[in-house]
Amino acid sequence: MADGLDALVRLPRVAVGRMALLEAIGARGSISAAARDVGLSYKAAWDAVQALNNLFDTPLVAAAPGGAKGGAAEVTARGQGVLAAFRRLQGQMQAALARLDRDPDADIFWSLGMKTSARNALRGRVARIVHGEVSAEVALDLGGGAEIVAVITARSVEELGLAVGGPAIALIKSSFVVLAKGQGLRTSARNQLAGVVARREDGAVNCEVVLDIGAGKTLAATITLESARSLEIEPGDAVTALIKAPHVILAVD
Repeated sequence: MADGLDALVRLPRVAVGRMALLEAIGARGSISAAARDVGLSYKAAWDAVQALNNLFDTPLVAAAPGGAKGGAAEVTARGQGVLAAFRRLQGQMQAALARLDRDPDADIFWSLGMKTSARNALRGRVARIVHGEVSAEVALDLGGGAEIVAVITARSVEELGLAVGGPAIALIKSSFVVLAKGQGLRTSARNQLAGVVARREDGAVNCEVVLDIGAGKTLAATITLESARSLEIEPGDAVTALIKAPHVILAVD
């Protein structure tokens, strides 16, 4: 039974770590200093902050990149509210898990430990649904004028309980994001998200490019190093992210 409960609490452990980072940012006023306090690398801390900002309606952290030596950062009013609510609920969850541990049917919760390999998780609200006999087109409002469209099966719309105005999360692998420069692009990609390069990290073959797409949200793309050099992609550049609608997976809480 302990193994089943361990699967149940894996995802909350991610939340606990992120909330600890949020608390440290509030206390230190710096992501790099907060990262050291909670035992994270600077990159891991930035990734966690970006994930939090992407998953909420407004940013939880307002920060200016300053490198490993630090830049100013503060927890927003929304972030403070989320942190307070989390700490209150955390105590209630721990009490519930303690009771669940004594339940002989606790193993049914193993599926709640599911993780995803998608680099991008963007929370939004369903703006519209175009129904078809087999598939449906679902448009998700990400805030700040950004929208992303997914093509999923009609059955998935029903099983997920998707409805206009309801919340949903778009999951997108970074390798599915194509980057381009220029205006008025004509492509077959249903989604074209304008953004500004926040950072670029080069590897031996590939590089990760993180775009600021507005409303405190970011989008990560993995492209070849040769492509990044050919396009001359550098921080501060305006680029367009192209994503095919079938490459967007939708999830609900």
